[in-house]
Amino acid sequence: MKRSQADQPNRDQGRKVISLRMDAGFFFERAVRSLDRYRYDKALKYFRLAVEKEPNNPVNQCNLAGILSEMGRFEESNEVLERILQEVDPHLHECYFYMANNCANVDDFEKAEELCLRYLEEDPAGEFAEEAEEMLDMLAYELGRQPRRPKAQPRNASLRKHEEARDCLEAGHFLRATRILEELVEEAPDFLAARNNLALAHYYTGELDRAVDTIREVLEKDPQNLHALCNWAVLCQHQGETKQRDQLVGVLKKWAPFHLEHTMKLATTMGVLGEHHEAYRLFRQLLKLDPEPDSSLFHYAAAAAFNIGEWNQARKHWRMARDLDPESEVPRFYLNQLAETEGSLQRWPSVSYHYQLPFEEQLLQLDRQQQRAIPDQIKQNPLIRSSFFWALNHGDRETKLQVLQVFEWIRDGEVEEVLRGFLMKEEEDDDLKRVALYVLREIGASAPYHARLGGREVMIQPTQLAQEMPKWLQTWRQVLDCCLKRMAGEYDRTQMNDAEIIWAEFLRQHHSNLPAIRKMEGWAAALEYVVAKLHGLSLTLEKAAGKHGVSSSTVGRHVRVLEEACRVYRNQSHFS
Repeated sequence: MKRSQADQPNRDQGRKVISLRMDAGFFFERAVRSLDRYRYDKALKYFRLAVEKEPNNPVNQCNLAGILSEMGRFEESNEVLERILQEVDPHLHECYFYMANNCANVDDFEKAEELCLRYLEEDPAGEFAEEAEEMLDMLAYELGRQPRRPKAQPRNASLRKHEEARDCLEAGHFLRATRILEELVEEAPDFLAARNNLALAHYYTGELDRAVDTIREVLEKDPQNLHALCNWAVLCQHQGETKQRDQLVGVLKKWAPFHLEHTMKLATTMGVLGEHHEAYRLFRQLLKLDPEPDSSLFHYAAAAAFNIGEWNQARKHWRMARDLDPESEVPRFYLNQLAETEGSLQRWPSVSYHYQLPFEEQLLQLDRQQQRAIPDQIKQNPLIRSSFFWALNHGDRETKLQVLQVFEWIRDGEVEEVLRGFLMKEEEDDDLKRVALYVLREIGASAPYHARLGGREVMIQPTQLAQEMPKWLQTWRQVLDCCLKRMAGEYDRTQMNDAEIIWAEFLRQHHSNLPAIRKMEGWAAALEYVVAKLHGLSLTLEKAAGKHGVSSSTVGRHVRVLEEACRVYRNQSHFS
């Protein structure tokens, strides 16, 4: 439900008295305060007074219906909702859906079914269309018959397509979801839920301008669309539009959602926007209202509590998340972080509301994996995939390089599509594009490759690929190939994999200022030596040098440079 605008107390400077305007906004604010304290009786009283002040305001009427429903007074709630449709706003079709919920709560399943059908017939692409379809299935089960469907069904195909797109978003297949949703909004221009999800798809892939355009299209059709307002506020924050962001936050803080899904959307948005006190209030409300809260909801509440300094509450919520989801690393990671925080005077950054490990921790864990054996859950986790896509669009050069390396490991069709799009972006660094070309070849993408290099569009065949590789990447391949060739037959797969990771870490540290590599065998010998030392193998400096046909002094000089990369890897792995 939407909150109405409340005027602030007015100070009359001449008379030096404070004049309170007892309007609908004043009573609304009192009602919300009472709700926050779970004083439903007082909240009901103030909502009634707000309705008396503005009887033609449907928002006030819906708030009144909502509190009556919360108190279990379902018949009275429906009387208010019927009055809205008859006397205030006959086009507020979601009232039929709210009434259906109330009827279901008193086991009047026949009436609930009729109201669900009426809602879908009046607004087949409405905000609660999917929930109404699910309710019809549930009601049919209760009534012991096949589900009924609305008479007007031109949008059913659209709903199925929308569900497919949502499944793609949840699976992390953002580009496929984008294509489906673009087709859908062209077929059904008034399907605002599809437009909102299209904006999210653009956002997840880092296409911020397209996301903003899509949100504006939604708000042109429905200026009070909560999902669009929330999405717009988040985008404004990412783009540094502080004034617009603050205006939207002010609007969003005056909403009292009727539906749990809306409360969750508003709570997570407040968290992302840094409005942690408001987020914590809403998450606590959800924990009380949801009969079976899942582990992610406890994580959201814990994150909000941590971010406002309520560490005891944060610990309590993360422990609940851990107990509900013992297989997840997320609650354990943050409980450890909390323990470190409490023992330190250092100011710690805010905790993310995503139910996943921080992006930097994800990269560290991926580096510890065998490169060809990343667990499927890492490949398919939509939040992780989204963070990779986002970082490739908006990260610094170092982060983009790391993401490109990760893409070589994930190697699926959507990664290929992202890389091909990356090659055509004028604003991206040519050296990074050459790394993307290498990754495309490594994951088996079919040639030719189209790219914008040196300010012009080129088509690159496999035979031309070597000359397009950046010098440091060519060196990486030559040194590593030389080292692995000499290690073959004497080292196991894990040890050879460590050689790859240590060399990649060395290049990550030095790729902007690589030392001259005049003889690759010297570096190959040094790399083999540090790997042998890491695993406690009996390889001396002299033996490594002789094996590669170089002097031991050359190998020793390179070993000193490589040892820093080896130290970083050792600290990140099971050798620490």
